[in-house]
Amino acid sequence: MKRAALLALAALGGCVSAGERADAPPAAAVVPPPAWRTALNGADPVTADWWRKFGDPALAALVERALANNVDIAIAAARVEEARAAEALSRAQLLPQVGGTLPETQGQSVSALGQPSRAISAQPSISASFDLDLFGRLRLASRAARAQLLASEGARDTVRLATAATAASGYITLRALDQRLSIAEATLAARNDALRIARRRYETGYSSRLEYRQAQAEYAATEQLVPAARLAIARQENALSLLVGDSPGPIARGLSLDRIALPPIPAGLPADLLRRRPDLYQAEQTLVAADLSLDSQRAAFLPNLLLTGSAGLVLSSALKEPIGIFSLGASVLAPIFDGGRLAAQEDAATARRDQAAFAYRRTALTAFREVDDALAGVARTAEQARALRDQVAATRGAVSNATNRYRAGYSGYLEQLDAQRSQLSAELSLVQVEADRLTSFVSLYQAMGGGWR
Repeated sequence: MKRAALLALAALGGCVSAGERADAPPAAAVVPPPAWRTALNGADPVTADWWRKFGDPALAALVERALANNVDIAIAAARVEEARAAEALSRAQLLPQVGGTLPETQGQSVSALGQPSRAISAQPSISASFDLDLFGRLRLASRAARAQLLASEGARDTVRLATAATAASGYITLRALDQRLSIAEATLAARNDALRIARRRYETGYSSRLEYRQAQAEYAATEQLVPAARLAIARQENALSLLVGDSPGPIARGLSLDRIALPPIPAGLPADLLRRRPDLYQAEQTLVAADLSLDSQRAAFLPNLLLTGSAGLVLSSALKEPIGIFSLGASVLAPIFDGGRLAAQEDAATARRDQAAFAYRRTALTAFREVDDALAGVARTAEQARALRDQVAATRGAVSNATNRYRAGYSGYLEQLDAQRSQLSAELSLVQVEADRLTSFVSLYQAMGGGWR
């Protein structure tokens, strides 16, 4: 079945199979969710350089370096070349095979008079053979190899898209870690001021030793956040360096996390979604190849006609004139008794075709789920971010009020400490949610096959 028909059936919940076979497994049907989500805002088409929509040149440069230097992409490209060679080999089976030989012999004979004589002879010849392929066995095998080549190209594009999405998500994670480090350092500075005030109040006898110890403990607890954040940054940089094919080292930064743009969400129906995804295209072509291989295996039960011919000359120093020779022949090959080998091979090909059909169904349903998850992530993280921004603003006001009351002697240190802890937790949560929201956009682009032409 052609690709457009497969995708249309997948979108409408029809039966997905290759070659419209009546014996395709019924469980291959793909049904989209009953209430499919639509775009939340905007209707911009998916582009091959979707990562530029985030508006960060450093992010775009990192993704493009990964696409140019990633080792997994290079391996996938080499597999495409292997499949291309296999497809060329299968096409060569459809053409006649022509060969030539030039044997040379030397001999010595004795004449009736007892005189020895030496003779040199050669017999150049050309031979040809051609399989008529009466029932399409070789043609079907060639078409199956072509489908496998297309499937390998889909696998390569899947790796490219996953690499681009991983690079973009990794960069967003790195910028979130940078912001967490900035928050930890700013909080540590605030804890240092609180510790200094608690020490002075304790030394002057204005507060108890308990408040001073609490300030010390809180300063130490905040201090350990700094090396932890730096360790996470170093590991994330090393992971991104590996992704772009470099040795471990620093990664260039661009915009801060809160300045990275939120791109408009591409709109599209489920059928359009499926056409953009290279992994679904790979599963589809794998199904087509398995179905064609099954037909080729069935054709092996039928007779096969092979034509052969050869022509040549006999040249010898013992002959006055060369002698021309030729031969023509045909052979019919048909299985009579093979102990069930062909039947077993057909059963195996049928099982592989069924596996490919079920894999196609799973891939299509996974596509629906991933888009739905990404759209839900974009919407829900936006709601979380709004609530956390309000919480951060409220905790900052609470810290300011608690600090003033503590310094004026109207409240104890625990009130200020509790407000500071709430502020730190809210700020770190806001950074994480903002990173999750941007990552949801990346996941949406990947789920819709955004980076694949």
